[in-house]
Amino acid sequence: MLILAVGMPRAGSGWHYNLLHDLVVAAGGKDAHLIRRQYHLESILTEVNCNIGALTPRRLLLSLLPSLFGNTYVFKAHAAPTPLAKWLLGKGWMKAAYIYRDPRDALLSAYENGKRARQKGNRNAFAELLDFEHALAFMRQYVAIAEQWLAIPAVFSTRYEDLLRDYEREAHRLARFLGFDPSAAQFQSVIERYQPQSVQEEQKGLHFRQGKIGRHRQAFSEQEVAILNQTFAPYLLAHGYSL
Repeated sequence: MLILAVGMPRAGSGWHYNLLHDLVVAAGGKDAHLIRRQYHLESILTEVNCNIGALTPRRLLLSLLPSLFGNTYVFKAHAAPTPLAKWLLGKGWMKAAYIYRDPRDALLSAYENGKRARQKGNRNAFAELLDFEHALAFMRQYVAIAEQWLAIPAVFSTRYEDLLRDYEREAHRLARFLGFDPSAAQFQSVIERYQPQSVQEEQKGLHFRQGKIGRHRQAFSEQEVAILNQTFAPYLLAHGYSL
């Protein structure tokens, strides 16, 4: 079985991926990094968190190959669903779990991450977010992608805020989605490992720095907050966020 951990950038997607990955390994699945090396998927899966990037036919079919030999493993993406991805989900050849967040806080996190990268002379996916307008355009794309994933009935969804506030319940939901009994000792051990208080310090692969809810209200001006509310109002209201 191929399992995709997909999410909005800066929505705890690294945390989400590692929790899913280790639950699968605890059930007898394969470590994705071993799959990456064994099947020579280095060109399509990143070293950290095995991110596939775009869900193109070539990338998806190459990623599917290990599962045809009986391997269950978890890989990651931020990209929009493609026709082939939807087909695999419909056929039951792939499962997908999507994590999303208040885009106002995700935007702030991405913008600050890019600023830190530039200050260190590094280039990453957020380094081009030079100002509020760039960050807004960036996040609008990912809100549109979120709506696409959340519209697919087979996709299991998790709100980042719920995972942070009621971690135990949400982690148990994830385990049950995978077909596991969360009360079993091997799964309890994994769930305990990724408690929010254990990942507050940003660690390699977890991409978890501050993670505070509603921080955009203090970081942005009243005018900027008003623009964010107006831009994302349909998404915010549809998914239980307050304006």
